[in-house]
Amino acid sequence: MLMRYVMSSLRISLLMMIVLGLGYNLLVTGFAQTVMPERANGSLILNDQAEVVGSRLIGQENRDQAFFQNRVSSIEYNGASGSPNYAPSNPDMLKRTSDAVKEWHTQNPDVQIGSLPLDLITNSGSGLDPHISPAAAEVQIPRISKLTGISPSKLKLLVNKHTEGRELGFLGEPAVNVLELNLELKSLMPE
Repeated sequence: MLMRYVMSSLRISLLMMIVLGLGYNLLVTGFAQTVMPERANGSLILNDQAEVVGSRLIGQENRDQAFFQNRVSSIEYNGASGSPNYAPSNPDMLKRTSDAVKEWHTQNPDVQIGSLPLDLITNSGSGLDPHISPAAAEVQIPRISKLTGISPSKLKLLVNKHTEGRELGFLGEPAVNVLELNLELKSLMPE
């Protein structure tokens, strides 16, 4: 009698592993591939040679000052998501923020520190945010114009073109995807 219950439990467990562990995942993946294949495949961005250069969903480190810079990343854009969640009074947070302000001012001496948007010196919750605010993009225009020779007005138009509105018209804030902006900026640069 006990053996019958054990075997019955094992069969149900095996069936549930197949249905929920394999079947459900195949169903959801198939649905996603049918309804939104671009998103299901990681929202990848391709260059002119059809090579993957990144994702619309994950920020990338870019140290070239001729391009727009992302938010500060507490994880150095290594692909793992997370943030130390320091309180504003934490000495490590104060030092990191102070260092970010000094570095920013060194790279952008024409911009007043008081006009520096906070998203350029603070990190997002995931540490991989691909977006910055339109103000954070605009404040970088003088440096980029000086380094690339592209006029500030042309760069402003580029930022406006890549500014995404609020989700559903009322959720979140307008944002600029840095990778997409930099890819178009690169196409405007002289060889």
